[in-house]
Amino acid sequence: MSSVHICLNNSIAQSPCNRGRFLNLEKESILGRRKSVIEFSRGRVLTACLNVDVEAPNSVGKLGLGKKTEVVIEMESKFLVGTYARAPVVLERGEGCKLYDVEGQEYLDLSSGIAVNALGHGDPDMLKTMAEQASNLIHVSNIYYTMPQVELAKRLVAKSFADRVFFANSGTEANEAAIKFARKYQRHTNTEGKEPATEFIAFSNCFHGRTLGALALTSKVQYRTPFEPVMPGVTFLEYGNAQAAKELIQKGKIAAVFVEPVQGEGGIYAATKEFLQSLRAACDEAGALLVFDEVQCGLGRTGLLWAHEAYGVFPDMMTLAKPLAGGLPIGAVLVTERVASAINYGDHGSTFAGSPLVCKTALTVLEKISEPDFLAAVSKKGSYFRELLKQKLGGNPHVREIRGFGLIIGIDLDVPASPLLDACRNSGVLVLTAGKGNVVRLVPPLIITEQELEKAAEILRQNLPVLDQDNNNSN
Repeated sequence: MSSVHICLNNSIAQSPCNRGRFLNLEKESILGRRKSVIEFSRGRVLTACLNVDVEAPNSVGKLGLGKKTEVVIEMESKFLVGTYARAPVVLERGEGCKLYDVEGQEYLDLSSGIAVNALGHGDPDMLKTMAEQASNLIHVSNIYYTMPQVELAKRLVAKSFADRVFFANSGTEANEAAIKFARKYQRHTNTEGKEPATEFIAFSNCFHGRTLGALALTSKVQYRTPFEPVMPGVTFLEYGNAQAAKELIQKGKIAAVFVEPVQGEGGIYAATKEFLQSLRAACDEAGALLVFDEVQCGLGRTGLLWAHEAYGVFPDMMTLAKPLAGGLPIGAVLVTERVASAINYGDHGSTFAGSPLVCKTALTVLEKISEPDFLAAVSKKGSYFRELLKQKLGGNPHVREIRGFGLIIGIDLDVPASPLLDACRNSGVLVLTAGKGNVVRLVPPLIITEQELEKAAEILRQNLPVLDQDNNNSN
C-alpha cells in the first residue's frame, strides 16, 4: 500500500496537511468504505485535506485510469456540481510549458488554462511578486484605495487607447460591466427626451460569457436556451457582414456593438480591417459604442499587445481578462473618458475586484508581456508554428484550414476534433477544441520554445489517423 496525499485547500499558515486541523478521509480499498473526520476551529474548517491509501499508484483501475486519478474523479462526481465534462486527468503541478498529473505523467501544455497562463506555470517573477504582496496585503475591498490597483490602471491606460479602467474578476464580469456602461452612457447622453438606445449587436460564433447579460450576447443557442428568458434586445449578425451591421446601427436603437477582433471560442476567426472600420464609422455616426472583447485574443496572444492594433481601429471600450494576472482571477474594462463620464458612484461595483494581490501580480505580467522583444518573439513563434503545422498536417484530407496569428491558432477539421484531442492527451500534449467541436484550438503559453512547438506538431501529425478510425467506426 502507498499513500496518496491530496491537499484540497491550503491552510492559512501554508502548513502541510498533516498538521493542525484537517479533514482526514481514510480509504480501506479503492472501492471500500470511507470514514471521514472533519475538525473545526471556531466554527470554520481551517484546512480540507485528503489522505487516501491506495494500491500501486500507477496501476490501472476500473475506469482504465491510474488509482490516484480514479479516486479524485470519484470524489468530484459526488461533491461538485456537474457543470464540466472534464478530461480524465488530475493535474498536480506545472513548470514552464509542462504539466504533471498525480500519476507522474508529463504533458506539454498547449491549452494554458484556456489562454490564461501566458507566462506558463511557475514563472519566478510572478511567484516573487505574489509572495511579497501576500506578505503585505491581500484584500481590503474597494472601500479603500490601494497602490497596486492604481498602478495597474495607470499602466493599462498608458499602453492603450483608454483613459480609465474598471476592474472585475473575470471576462464575463468585464462584459457584464460593459453592458451596463453602454446602457448608462446612452441614458446619460440622451438629451432630446427620446427613449435611449438599449439594444446590442453581437455576431455569429461569438462568445462573451455565461452570466445572464454576457450570455445573451453569446451566439451558441444551446448555452442560452436552458436559462431563457435572458436579456432581451440582442441581434446576432454574421461575423464580417458590415452592411447588415451598418443598416441596423443606423436605426438608432443600438447602445453598443460587441465584437471580438479574433474569435477564440468561435473557431479562431479573425476580422477584416474593412469590417472593423465599417463598425467604427457606423457607431460614430449613430452614437452607438463599439466594444472590443479581447478577453482571449488580447495581451500579447496575437504577437501584438492588443489584437485591434493590427487593424488600426480603436474601440470605446475593451474587455480583458484571461492572461492579465497570469492565472489569478481578474477582468478589466478599459474605457474612454467620454464613456467614463457617464458612470457615477454606485453604478457598479465588486467586492473582490482589483485586490492588491491580483493587481500587483498583473503589473508583473503586463510588464513582461508588453516588452517589444517578447511580443516579437510571440509573432515569430506563431508564424513558425503555423508553417510547421501546414507542412505536417496540411496534406491530411480531414484538415480543411490552419488559421490564426501569433499563438492563437485553429486547425479546422471536417470531422469532430475530440478523438484527436484524446489521442494527443494520451501522447502527452494538451490541446482544446473550438467552433462547433471541429476546430483544434492551440493557445500555448507565450513563452513556449520552438523545440516544444516542433514536438507538439509532430505529436499532432502522429495522431491524425485517429480521425480516420473514428470516421470509419461511425459509418
